[in-house]
Amino acid sequence: MRWFLSNRLAGVVLAAGIGCVTAFSAQAANPKAVVELFTSQGCSSCPPADRFLEDLASDQKDVLTLSYHVDYWDYFGWKDTLGSPIFTQRQKDYAKSRGDAQIYTPQVVVNGRGHMVGSDRNAVNSAIRTSSEMNVHVNARLDNEALEVQLSDALKAKGQKAGVYLLGIEDEVVVEIKRGENAGSTQTYKNVVHSIMPIGMWSGSAEVFRLPLSALKMFDSKNWAVLVQTTSNDMPGEIIGAATYSN
Repeated sequence: MRWFLSNRLAGVVLAAGIGCVTAFSAQAANPKAVVELFTSQGCSSCPPADRFLEDLASDQKDVLTLSYHVDYWDYFGWKDTLGSPIFTQRQKDYAKSRGDAQIYTPQVVVNGRGHMVGSDRNAVNSAIRTSSEMNVHVNARLDNEALEVQLSDALKAKGQKAGVYLLGIEDEVVVEIKRGENAGSTQTYKNVVHSIMPIGMWSGSAEVFRLPLSALKMFDSKNWAVLVQTTSNDMPGEIIGAATYSN
């Protein structure tokens, strides 16, 4: 297990997505859990977690798996071809939100709460089983002008806020790693996140968000996920709704 501690990165930029193989359901699906894996091509402890994420994606259709490649192991002989400071920042924000400063690879976060070693199948499966059900129904559909995201009326705590985020995802990426700790290996990564775009803030009432097609084309993705995530002091909290969409 690889550990990394540092100050918060300055600035946030959007990572452009690239073309992808469509594998998500053609209709928006509301999963029971979102499993976020923070991984790196330069981490020798990560391949077992990457394989586990692939198994989860295949075996549990009601679980949304997301793979974020961090960039803080790039100095170790191999620059992660999928890495981005945006995903490193997301991992750091989770640690800051929890207050435990634990940032490492491979690390899994389930529904935005807690963390565990990404290759610990028992711990991850237990977290999925015991996680609270997401209580926000999310429906995503594409028309000729925009991606429309509909949210149900579900927030229970008065005044609670949640951000709505659109993620561009590539179904599968195969990488031949030539240097670093995994030199000479070919790794397969599933449900790789390439971009995160905030599309609005939600206060709990039934609401519709629309994103122009021109904005979607900027990221050139065919697979998308929508996350509804509570926020506190600009830090990510519990994921209370999610859906996937493919075009």
